[in-house]
Amino acid sequence: MTKPIPSPRRTETSEIAGDHARKLTMLNAQPEPVVAFSHLYHHNDHVADHEHDRAQLLHPSSGIVAVTTEAGRWLVPPGHALWIPAGIRHAVDAIGRAETHSIYVRRDAGATLSDQFPGQPPARLPLHLHVAGMTPLMRSLVLEAVRLRGQPASPRSAFIVGAMLHEIMQLPERPLGLPFPTHGKLAQMCRSFVASPSAHLEIDQWAGAMGMSRRSFTRLFRRETGLSLSTWRQQACLLSALPRLSAGEPVTAIALDLGYDSVPAFTTMFRRMLGAPPRTYLRNRPED
Repeated sequence: MTKPIPSPRRTETSEIAGDHARKLTMLNAQPEPVVAFSHLYHHNDHVADHEHDRAQLLHPSSGIVAVTTEAGRWLVPPGHALWIPAGIRHAVDAIGRAETHSIYVRRDAGATLSDQFPGQPPARLPLHLHVAGMTPLMRSLVLEAVRLRGQPASPRSAFIVGAMLHEIMQLPERPLGLPFPTHGKLAQMCRSFVASPSAHLEIDQWAGAMGMSRRSFTRLFRRETGLSLSTWRQQACLLSALPRLSAGEPVTAIALDLGYDSVPAFTTMFRRMLGAPPRTYLRNRPED
């Protein structure tokens, strides 16, 4: 039987809640356009629903973090980051011991780039929540920003901030999000599938359950999620597989649990979606 994705709704401990409240207070007191923090989460740590006035780039250098919003769930493994626009309410869960580095970007930070390059149109930071691949440059910039936190502003720190803002716009988007529809019955079907994902999911099966034609269902699903059912299914399988791979489970067991006819079939899907086979994806990720 397929193992479900670990539950995104856990109880926040008083220690985590207090630490997070102190961090938000510190964050709100900072005038700088970009502020960097690091944090160490232990397995199953949970940060309850919250939001902040700045956008956040959340990057785990080890472990995996899962972020849940009303719109869906996003899984962030090492070598990746989650861009969370300002004002989006979200909860965070650690899968394994996760060391994270984050930069919090003020809403008007794009003006910093415009000041550096007069005559150029204002920089537009991403407006949608998504997982991105971290470039070597971005990883180095974030680490240096964390190291410099609390030190007096300098031309070098201003250069690092400007470089980070430029690089955010260049980060490649990765298919590690699982948007949920708002349509009641369809959302219920999607959540049931996530609890027990399988490679064997046919459009006709879901269209019939919705009492719709294949064509009408296809249009509805893409309108509700922005994805085809096939792509959404593959991403649901990825979100189920990644925590198990990170925990060291055999690829064969994961592939068979997800209903793939063979390990090569699972490996082909994994490589197509993430650019590397599952046996080497986490082992060969870029390290900070």
